[in-house]
Amino acid sequence: MFRFTRAAAFAAASLAVTLSAAFATPSHAMDLASAPVAAHHLANLAADQQLADKVEALATVQTDFSSPARVPVIQPKSRSLVDLVDAHDDVARIRDTEQECLAGAIYFESKGEPLEGQLAVAEVVINRAQSGKYPKTLCGVIKQRHQFSFIRAGQFPPIQRSTAAWRKAVAIAHIALQDLADSRAAKAMFFHAKYVSPRWRGLTRIAAVGNHIFYR
Repeated sequence: MFRFTRAAAFAAASLAVTLSAAFATPSHAMDLASAPVAAHHLANLAADQQLADKVEALATVQTDFSSPARVPVIQPKSRSLVDLVDAHDDVARIRDTEQECLAGAIYFESKGEPLEGQLAVAEVVINRAQSGKYPKTLCGVIKQRHQFSFIRAGQFPPIQRSTAAWRKAVAIAHIALQDLADSRAAKAMFFHAKYVSPRWRGLTRIAAVGNHIFYR
């Protein structure tokens, strides 16, 4: 589930052109030294550090040209969610209204949950916005009537922004929006607390994370 920004798409496309030109040489005899250089250059152009990491990772591929049928294999995500949150916690900041709304939903719905549970809540909001069945914006999804109980008259309650819980919520929102970590509830559209028994029908249970159960 990639949610690349325009900058990410431009950087990835530029790097793809560089690599494609190299692969086009006879018998796959390419100079791999050019790939890391291109990746570093593009990474420097990226405004977001995690975006830079993604672009640079495109050059760290395992390559075997002993057979023309082999293609580069990109390494999977390797940083843990804890590491990602720790990396963002010191510099956690709101970039736009959408991230602020998502962080608010994470904060009020799951601030006492493990990080995986907070990421799963974020995934539900993002999936709804992308589904075509709910408002198209994250703020619209969260403020939709009768969806999130913490919303009052279409507004968020006051947030204690100096707390570690808020900083973690901001970090998780950023991680989810940039698709920097995999979630056990990646396709979830609904969730409820374990102590609640809603009369839902026709849903598929995906995962139980922390105090919540997630469905699609």
